[in-house]
Amino acid sequence: MLDWLTTGTAWAMGGGQQSASGGESAGGLGGLLSGPIPMLVLMFVIFYFLLIRPQQKKAKAHKAMLANIHKGDKILTNGGIYGRVTGLDDQNLTLEIAPQVRIKVSRGHIAGVVGAGGAPPAPPAKK
Repeated sequence: MLDWLTTGTAWAMGGGQQSASGGESAGGLGGLLSGPIPMLVLMFVIFYFLLIRPQQKKAKAHKAMLANIHKGDKILTNGGIYGRVTGLDDQNLTLEIAPQVRIKVSRGHIAGVVGAGGAPPAPPAKK
């Protein structure tokens, strides 16, 4: 019963190949990436390109959109309310959602500027 345990231990203890100088070989790319620090760096790089960078681009585009809102623009709030901008402030917008019905909305809660057809505009085509 202990035979399978000792065989695995023997394989684990039986050293690697010896190089001409007497030291062990590096093992190529596997030897380079076998340590914990290179693996952590690799994981961070993957997370950066898959999660962090796209989120930063989206936040930058949203900030630029908020800075370019003017009186008369039709917008959509995060709560799903469509309205026309009638007043601007540093932190708030005044929206007219129906004739003579106005509400104040924080700039951070604006989802986007609405096109003429009543729907948000399509994203620009990539070249």
